[in-house]
Amino acid sequence: MLIARLIADMDGVETRLDAALRACADAGMPVAMAGMLDFCSDVLQISLPNGERARLTGILTEHFGECDLLVADREIEVPRLFVSDMDSTMIGQECIDELADFAGIKDKVADITERAMRGELEFESALKERVGLLEGLEEGAIATCLDQRIQPVPGARALVNTLRSKGCRTVLVTGGFHHFADPVAEQLGFERVVGNRLGVAGGALTGLLAGPVSDASTKLATLEDERSQLGEGARVLATGDGANDIPMIEAADYGIAYRAKPKAREAANGRIASVELTAILKLLGIAESEWVEDFDPA
Repeated sequence: MLIARLIADMDGVETRLDAALRACADAGMPVAMAGMLDFCSDVLQISLPNGERARLTGILTEHFGECDLLVADREIEVPRLFVSDMDSTMIGQECIDELADFAGIKDKVADITERAMRGELEFESALKERVGLLEGLEEGAIATCLDQRIQPVPGARALVNTLRSKGCRTVLVTGGFHHFADPVAEQLGFERVVGNRLGVAGGALTGLLAGPVSDASTKLATLEDERSQLGEGARVLATGDGANDIPMIEAADYGIAYRAKPKAREAANGRIASVELTAILKLLGIAESEWVEDFDPA
């Protein structure tokens, strides 16, 4: 079984849907049901008894464009675990690039970041190279950078807190740094943070990491560890945008690539092309009347 949900532009939706249904039938994937969700009126759901996810995704994007989309192999339900990347996913920036601007080397660092996120460079060596370029930068630049440069993506707080209100555990796992991730997690409502630590001595960055590297394998291990504590059948949502997010995206029931690099987008069974992260709530079938910006577990 395949269940596809997409946030449809209502202009000409019937014509495009008819064409997509014909394309599915021609590909040997007849559609059992297609219609708008009652409780999320701009979400189109298509159900198929069988089929291939990648082929269905290709057909839907061909006829509906680069829309917000999720294709699952069973009924879609609210996950019990949400694991997310931070940079360019929960926040709109790459922290190390913004921090490098205070050292006057943003262009050089940003180029390395972009290539690493596209999977063109090995992550750990690229990370250590960029951190090394920051040697001598005053530690105070981090707080200034946080205050002046780092902003959550629209809908990030509502996504995290709405999921928590539904009983979902939330974990922020990043190849970035605790100096940034801890306050971002507190602001958005994440319950756990996993990331790298910048070395600091004498009030300045040492150009080294303090402790082990948090990378793609760390993200995957975090997801698997958290899932093992929830018991069999717990659905898992993971979001990210870069190559080092691919293992956890592939391991999740709902692996969603947010405005992602091509390799991450192709690995995912969901994709968000719009800016608002609340699109994920719609794809999960959570009505807007149930969205919350704040959640008090007490």
